This record gives sequence, C-alpha cells and structure tokens, in this order.
Amino acid sequence: MSEVMVPDEHDRFDYSPIVDRPKLTWPDGARIAVWLIPNFEHFHFNKPSASLNPGLAALQPDVLNYAWRDYGARVGVWRMIDIIQKHGFKGTVALNSDVCDRYPRIIDAIGALKWEIMGHGLNNSGLLTFLDEASERQAIEKTLATIEKAAGVRPRGWLSPALSESLITLDVLAESGIDYVADWTNDDQPYPIRVKSGRMHAIPYSLETNDYPAFLNMYQSAEAFGRLLKDQFDLLYEDGAQTGRVMAICLHPFLSGHPYRAKYLDDALKHIASRQDVVLATGAEIIDWYIAHRARDWPYTSAETDYS
Repeated sequence: MSEVMVPDEHDRFDYSPIVDRPKLTWPDGARIAVWLIPNFEHFHFNKPSASLNPGLAALQPDVLNYAWRDYGARVGVWRMIDIIQKHGFKGTVALNSDVCDRYPRIIDAIGALKWEIMGHGLNNSGLLTFLDEASERQAIEKTLATIEKAAGVRPRGWLSPALSESLITLDVLAESGIDYVADWTNDDQPYPIRVKSGRMHAIPYSLETNDYPAFLNMYQSAEAFGRLLKDQFDLLYEDGAQTGRVMAICLHPFLSGHPYRAKYLDDALKHIASRQDVVLATGAEIIDWYIAHRARDWPYTSAETDYS
C-alpha cells in the first residue's frame, strides 16, 4: 500500500470560538446535556491491546491481560448497567460489531434497556487509519450491517476504535448513513463537519472524563476519577448559564465495572443526576436538538450541511 500524504491542514470545519456563538439552550432551559457512553468491545486473543501489565502484552498468548479485559463482558458490564439505570441515565453504547456474535446476551440487554447504539468498528484490535479505502469501506459497512441485524436498528452515530480515522473516514461514514461522530474531542458543543455528501456533526466526546486514559495513562485512583467527573460537571454546569454545554462520560466495563471503581462511579452519577436544569440524553437526542435549534446559527452553510 502506497504512503498516504496527509495535508498540513484540513477543511472539515472552520475555527469557531465558543464565546462568539449565539446562546445554545437545551430542552426546558437546561444548562447542560450529559450523555454517557459505555464502550462494549471485543478484543482478539492473539493481538496486544489495553493492558494492566504492559510488559506482558507482547506474549502469545497474553492470558493475563486478555482475561483482565474479558472481565468486562462477563461481569463488569452488568454492574455498570445497574449503576447507569439506577440514576436515570440513558446509555449510548459504542459497540464493536463482533460483540453481536461473541456476547449476544449483551445485545439482548441493550435492547431491553432501549439504549442507543453507535458503531465502534468491528472490534478493538484494528484501527481504521491503517486500512486502504476498499477495506475501510467494507469494515464500516460490515459493522453497521451486523449491528442492524442483531439489534434491529442501524446506528446513526460512530466512535472509531481508538478514535482513529483515515482521510476519507468521515465521507464514508456520511455515505453510510452516519450523521454524528465522536472522534473529534475539541468542543463543548456539537458542530457541523463538511463531508462530500450527506451531513455530519461532531458531538463532544472526551479523553479526560474517560476511564481508559484516567486509569491506564494517568494512573488515577478510582476516587480521583469520581472526583474528576463531579468537578467537570460542576464547572460545565456553571458555564452553561451563559451557553449550553455537553458533557460526555466515557466508560469501559473492564475498568469501571470493577467493584472498587464502580463505587465512585455510582457516587459521581448520583451527584450529576441530583441537579436541576440537566438533560440526561443520548447522542442522537443531543444531535437532533442541536439541528433543530442551533445548526442554522453557524457562520457557514455548505451544500453538504444544508438544513433546509
């Protein structure tokens, strides 16, 4: 495969400082929309991935780290579901389509809860960045078709494995019916993205209020992560008095599904749900409200982002 030349700049969206935008207000005048994203994933047995002990990740097989991750699908996911439901949140599941075949009981649970599903690639053992165009198109379509067959609904949202994209990912996703993507973590509000056809929006996701980097990269304690979630919410809530904000809470059952971490997740969600003027929403609900009430206020409208 020939080397792809990445341009110095992209033309997907314009710079838009949040202080220059018209005020955004959520339903019933809420200050902040909070969406919670459980990542339900599958990892191949023969490939290195998220590791509690990185020094063993190159082993074949790496039983220690594989089994540690596998706790999420067997146990952690159920504890996480109970906590999310307890406090009235609605999950937007970032779903590897391999989960549909490997862990069908999880798909049954998502359906019973009526949570939203967004595509998250085939599995978490391969990245879109390294695929040629034909392979990427095939991977995206297989992901969406597999989820639609298993869950009965084709996803509208997308989170790439490891937030990885190629130069054409956004265009392929839009062609495939995806209208919002969580890979671009650069704002507290949704915004339109230029694509060749169809429409696309960025929705605020996070590498900060996210248990993966918190525990595996920044080595935070469970208590510190719970405090982080509450602090992030409190400041965004105050900011929301001027213009509405979005807070993403990004979770992985092999991390926050462990009891000693789940304890502090429970406390943080209780804190957030107890406040007034807060919308507990799915990703699609946030995007639909944004399109209906704010999309026309942006300083540009391209043919690809026509809201008429």
